[in-house]
Amino acid sequence: MDCDIPVRQAHLKPGMSVNDLVLVMEQAGAYNGGALSRAASIYSSMLTGTDVTRFLGLAGAMVPAGMGGIVSDLIKDGRVDALVSTGANLTHDIIEAIGCHHFIGTERCNDVELRHEEINRIYDIYLPNDAFIAFEEFMQSILSELEEGSTISISDLLSHIGKHLKSGILAEAAQHNIPVFCPAIQDSMIGLQYWLFRQGKKVTVDAFADMTKIIDLCFAAQRAGALFIGGGVPKNFILQSMLMTPKGFSYAVQLTGDRPDLGGLSGATLDEARSWGKVDEDAQTVTVYGDATITFPLLVATTMERIS
Repeated sequence: MDCDIPVRQAHLKPGMSVNDLVLVMEQAGAYNGGALSRAASIYSSMLTGTDVTRFLGLAGAMVPAGMGGIVSDLIKDGRVDALVSTGANLTHDIIEAIGCHHFIGTERCNDVELRHEEINRIYDIYLPNDAFIAFEEFMQSILSELEEGSTISISDLLSHIGKHLKSGILAEAAQHNIPVFCPAIQDSMIGLQYWLFRQGKKVTVDAFADMTKIIDLCFAAQRAGALFIGGGVPKNFILQSMLMTPKGFSYAVQLTGDRPDLGGLSGATLDEARSWGKVDEDAQTVTVYGDATITFPLLVATTMERIS
């Protein structure tokens, strides 16, 4: 094992750019600061490489935390070829896009009082029930446009929703014809609204149709890269789709706060994915442990500096 590269002490200066900071972290080379610098190098290669199909997995409450704008900008700038998200993130994306807002609160509070005031809490982010009333009115209105007796895939349903929005993740994806997959859409307010709609109108959502679409993307990819924000269903849906092909991912970056020794997928290392063949033996991979509301914007900001 080579161990001839010395740790360089970090020195910070006024006016440093994000990339300047990450380069200092690279010279220090330790812990998750070093991992973040390696992630920036891999992500830059993934975005600038020729014939690379880029997948983005989005888990956790990223949109309520203000991270949805980064995702929509990546789509707008042509940095994402396929998005796989939880239904919750897409629900909150719609809420923001129809003019409602999440509010900065505090994790130390009286949740019973919040309940009485009809305010929902996501750690230190608050969302009034009024937002869900507006969300329901919007969803029922656009779902009513679907043809009676028709069958639609989840990604086509999300595209239909995105075409009725002016901003956000779904809007940008629809405008740029980027597929958005949400294999666990039932586990969200979007799923609940569809269930309510279907009590009066029979439109079938084919839960398996998107498997063909994403697996076709994997087969067609000359090389593939993935950025995972968190883990869960989005991470597995992306990895298992590539598993159906003779190849694996050439690039993979994971931002997570979960531990690997508990056996959960959200903490599972990308090295572990090599044993399944989901990631190539010689793939460039790194996992950065930490809060994705810190690591995600830092990663994207430094990468944009490098490739602009």
